[in-house]
Amino acid sequence: MAAKTVKDVAEIMAKIDFCMMETHSDDGRIAARPMSNNGDVEYRGQSWFYSFEDTRKIRDIQRDNRVGLSFQGSGGLMGFLGKPGAMVHVQGQASLTRDRATLEEHWVPDLEYWFKDGIDTPGLILIRVDADRIHYWDGDEEGEVRV
Repeated sequence: MAAKTVKDVAEIMAKIDFCMMETHSDDGRIAARPMSNNGDVEYRGQSWFYSFEDTRKIRDIQRDNRVGLSFQGSGGLMGFLGKPGAMVHVQGQASLTRDRATLEEHWVPDLEYWFKDGIDTPGLILIRVDADRIHYWDGDEEGEVRV
């Protein structure tokens, strides 16, 4: 089978809501936490995540913007038996924005569960991750996409 494209990987990612975002802590260790792509997966090599500004992950990104995103889908019967689920790991560079138009562009109503005042939530910030390298595993197929 031919290697996957960014569009092919986007189809895999569209079925996976949560990922683990990995950053580099001030002591050099890797820290990870779950993040939702909020259904904003019209993927072209950029991922978008909302956060509160006063968090460790934001401080980590400000110090070292290299991040990883690990996505894992379910496979087989209830994710346990049969073909393994698809997995994607994105390595990229994170940037931060407080731009209101950009916040509005990526907002979905489900986010109000975490951010009660919508895009007017105090301390709201948007993380953009631009992929450099995407590694995928999809059943028996494995490959890499350079962006």
